[in-house]
Amino acid sequence: MNQGDPILRVVPAPRDINANGHIFGGWVLAQMDIAGGILASNVAAGPVATVAIDAMEFIEPILLNDVISVYAHVERRGRTSLGIRIEVHATRERGTKQVKVTEALFTFVAIDEATHRPRPLPDART
Repeated sequence: MNQGDPILRVVPAPRDINANGHIFGGWVLAQMDIAGGILASNVAAGPVATVAIDAMEFIEPILLNDVISVYAHVERRGRTSLGIRIEVHATRERGTKQVKVTEALFTFVAIDEATHRPRPLPDART
């Protein structure tokens, strides 16, 4: 993935730690969904809903003092849906080390604000 700038950067809080001293997987998933939703709603020019998450794999744990960077790009585009590839990287050891901790493909559907039903995506910008 060509990283560029992250869509989201966040620092986990002590309440986000599980019994093993790692960050809860659900917390990571929520950050990915937020970042993917930001990109998807920009591309869709309006509200979107998450409808699927494909093949999420945890590669490394996220630790309490890590700074999390969430990167995303559009991997596929349908008539009403977007496949957004999302990667999470942790910066640790006082910024000297960066590790990829997880990735997944999220599917978002553009929704009509009034009916909350799928709507066509706007034409792709060139």
